[in-house]
Amino acid sequence: MELRLRRAGPGDAATLSSLCARTFTETFGHLYPPEDLAAYLAEAYAVERQAQVLAHPDYAVWLLEDADGNALGHAAAGPCGLPHPEVAPGDGELKRLYLVKGLQRAGHGTRLMQAAMDWLLRDGPRTLWVGVWSENHGAQRFYARWGFARVGEYLFPVGRQRDLEFILRRPAAP
Repeated sequence: MELRLRRAGPGDAATLSSLCARTFTETFGHLYPPEDLAAYLAEAYAVERQAQVLAHPDYAVWLLEDADGNALGHAAAGPCGLPHPEVAPGDGELKRLYLVKGLQRAGHGTRLMQAAMDWLLRDGPRTLWVGVWSENHGAQRFYARWGFARVGEYLFPVGRQRDLEFILRRPAAP
């Protein structure tokens, strides 16, 4: 299947909101009580919130679309907001990278990751960060191939539940 990768803009807020909710639910929805999942999705992926991110010059989002324009994956990047004492001004973060169920392990995640990495490093080397669920071993291996290593952890709230997240860092190239 030929998929097109493009940078999302403010007009994509509703599409991004829907895709974020779908991919998060497909990936992690089984972990949460329905009311916790619904509250998290409504807050984290609200259309208005996606519109703000898409309009902000310090953030970038890419959509992976099929020939009919259906969004099937996304990646988001911006300034690092992870709770780690070594995060410094100017550090970047891969905020999200998700594909709809069934598209994993076909190279699409690599395309999204490459777009995000190119954007994050557009002004030269800098330290990059990503947070990943402690039980998502596939994602941890994927990020390790990009030079990320575990340097910390924190609790990620989804409703009343708190998930253990690992903080991964890729140092700036010498």
